[in-house]
Amino acid sequence: MNNYRILIVDDVPVNNLLVEKMLGRYKFNMRSVCNGKECMDAVETEKPNLILLDLMMPVMDGFQVLKEIKGNPELADIKVVVLSALNTNEDIVKAYNLGANDFITKPIILEKLINSVSNQLNIKDLAKN
Repeated sequence: MNNYRILIVDDVPVNNLLVEKMLGRYKFNMRSVCNGKECMDAVETEKPNLILLDLMMPVMDGFQVLKEIKGNPELADIKVVVLSALNTNEDIVKAYNLGANDFITKPIILEKLINSVSNQLNIKDLAKN
């Protein structure tokens, strides 16, 4: 699993640490950043396989990040799983319409996170073949 690069994006550092801890036993290559601007910088340089993205952040929110990533043909194939406290149908539908591949509401349930990450990486692998 250490050949997969996962970018964790949340403006609350403890949330980033929690996700890293939840996924730690899988030996992913993980990096955390604290806002959408840092996310876009990291995406351009590191080309992660998967982004775990919060929606409510300063500088550039997760909706804008989704729009930028999915609107760029060179980045659009990066899988994005939203991890957010926003849980209205409007927010969930907006995230999916902007290109989110999955949506997990906070508080994060370990099994749901692991299943979503595994599914998205499996889909990415199948698309290569």
